[in-house]
Amino acid sequence: MELLGDAQQNKQVLSTGCEGIDMLLQGGLRGGQLTELVGPSSSGKTQICLKVASGVATKYFGGVVFIDTSNSFSPLRIAHFINQITDPIFKEVKLNILEKVMSRILCHSVFDIFAMLDVVHQLEYNLRSLVQTGADKVQLLVVDSLSSLITPILGGSGSHGFLGLGMGECGGNKGRGRFGVVQAVSVRMIEGRALMISVGFLLKKLAHEHNLVVVVTNHMVGGGGEGGSLKPALGESWKGIPHVRLLMSRDPGSNVCNVSILKHSCMASGRAARFMI
Repeated sequence: MELLGDAQQNKQVLSTGCEGIDMLLQGGLRGGQLTELVGPSSSGKTQICLKVASGVATKYFGGVVFIDTSNSFSPLRIAHFINQITDPIFKEVKLNILEKVMSRILCHSVFDIFAMLDVVHQLEYNLRSLVQTGADKVQLLVVDSLSSLITPILGGSGSHGFLGLGMGECGGNKGRGRFGVVQAVSVRMIEGRALMISVGFLLKKLAHEHNLVVVVTNHMVGGGGEGGSLKPALGESWKGIPHVRLLMSRDPGSNVCNVSILKHSCMASGRAARFMI
C-alpha cells in the first residue's frame, strides 16, 4: 500500500545502478525517504553512493549534493561509472556530456557536524527559495559518512583528549574531580545524542518536503567483550530514524558484495541480494 501511495504522490524512484539492489528494493531508492547504508570498511558503501550519484546526474539529469566527510569522493570513479553505461545512444555522446554530468554533482568536503549543518541548511534555503524545474533539480543528497561526524560528539573517537584534560585537572581532590568529569561526559553525550537526532529529522524533513532521495553511510563498531559481534555505530537512538537501513558486506578478496534489509518502511527485514561493484 505504501508503494502505491508513493506512486500516487509522484514520489521518484532512483535506480542505484546495481541490479541486485534495485530488485531487492523493487526499483531502487525512493524519494521522500532517508536511506542508511551500514557496513564495515570496504563493504561497498562509498561505491554505491558514487554509483547512485553518477546515475542521477547522467540518466535522470538531476542535481546531486554530495557531503564528503572522509575524502571519499572520487571524480575518477564517477567517470568510470559513466563510461560503463552501455546504452548505444548515450555512447555516441558520452565524451561530450561528461563535463556536464560532473557539473551536476556538487561536492562539499566537511569535517565536523556544524559544517555539515551549514551545507544542509543552505540546501534547504535554496530548495525553498528557487523555483527548480528542469534538468538541474536536486534529486539526491548523500552524506558519506554521517557516523564519522557524529561519533566524536557521542563520546567515541575524538573524545579522549576531553577525558584526559578532565582527569589532569582533578589535582588532589581526585574523587570530586572524577565525579565532575563523569558528569561533564554524561552531559556531553546527552547533548550529542540530541544533536544526532536533530540532524536525522532535518534530513528526513528535507527528503519529505522536496521529494529528495537522502542517503547516509554508517560504519560498524565492536559489540564489546571477547568475540563481540559488530553492530552499526550511532547506537539505539539512531536506528529508529532512517526509513530504510541496508546492511552491506563484501566477499573476501572479490568485488562481490552482499546487501540485506535491516529495516524498511514497507518490506520485510532479512531479505538479501548480491551484486558486483
